[in-house]
Amino acid sequence: MAKNTYGLDLGSYEIKVYDKKNDRIWKAKDAIAIMNGKEIFAIGDDAYVMYEKAPSNIEVVFPMKCGVISRFNNMQFLLQGLLKKERQSGKGSEYVIAVPTDVTEVEKKAFFDLVIHSTARAKEVNIVERAIADAVGMDLDVKNTNGLLVVNFGGETTEVSVLVGGGMVFNQLMKVGGVALDESIASLVRRSHDFLIGRLTAEALRKRFGVYTGEPEDTAVMVAGRDLITGLPVRKPITLALVRSALRDPLLDCVRAILSLIDRTPPEIRTAIYENGIFLTGGIANMPGLETYIEKATGIGTRTAPDPELCTVMGLKKVILSSELSKFAYSMLDEKYRWMR
Repeated sequence: MAKNTYGLDLGSYEIKVYDKKNDRIWKAKDAIAIMNGKEIFAIGDDAYVMYEKAPSNIEVVFPMKCGVISRFNNMQFLLQGLLKKERQSGKGSEYVIAVPTDVTEVEKKAFFDLVIHSTARAKEVNIVERAIADAVGMDLDVKNTNGLLVVNFGGETTEVSVLVGGGMVFNQLMKVGGVALDESIASLVRRSHDFLIGRLTAEALRKRFGVYTGEPEDTAVMVAGRDLITGLPVRKPITLALVRSALRDPLLDCVRAILSLIDRTPPEIRTAIYENGIFLTGGIANMPGLETYIEKATGIGTRTAPDPELCTVMGLKKVILSSELSKFAYSMLDEKYRWMR
């Protein structure tokens, strides 16, 4: 009998875990601090607090990149380290992992290999398409729907998916997420003010101002950075208008992807999407005014999951606990994947 069952949502910057035995969801930063290029100095939240602050001999890396595993060994070490830190043992357990749809089968199999061929010695590993986990997490009728459009705004990607009758009919994974938004803010601040700010400062500006808040355009906050003319560390005011201007192009790319996917759907599915609306999930969906912006830009009613950051892992929890919903999970050892073993 398996020791436990875990649901894993492996994000670019944060890992969310559902622990069935303790009926608990916990999360940790998806980060590792490496000293002198080889020694693991810290993992998880302890590593992330060093990001953009660590001395030159310590590099903070993120094992996930654009929705897939880019540093396989580091990801294995991090996951096992976090389970151990939580006083849990992953050995002999079952895992249900949310994966993006629009990636190669080899990239999907990397999620499977992450635990099946590690020190965890997993008993079983099953995969759930992330959009389906999101829909289940929002209590949507995935199995009987005539058309649902789910948009997951993540740290490095935005995944747009159309679900019909319990399956995926269209999906697009865009390399536009929170990081792209933050880099756009930092870039415009640099060009407009000859002022260099870090990504974390840009992230704070994005979270503070968002897309729509009803505040005056000249509202400003003071942030720390480096003056590129003098080279000195200073504090300067950054306005709401500048942040909104920086967000415009990346968000327009997301809107175009949503409209393009809708245009590709058959008329009956498109009608159902207009009736049901657009559903937003993912950590970036918390950005102030994003729901209003998507609704105005697409002309389709838009709703955000109650807790969008945890929506995927909540869906995994429901899949794990329900014999009916467990049909949405499949094993990478199924016949179609055996050629890769």
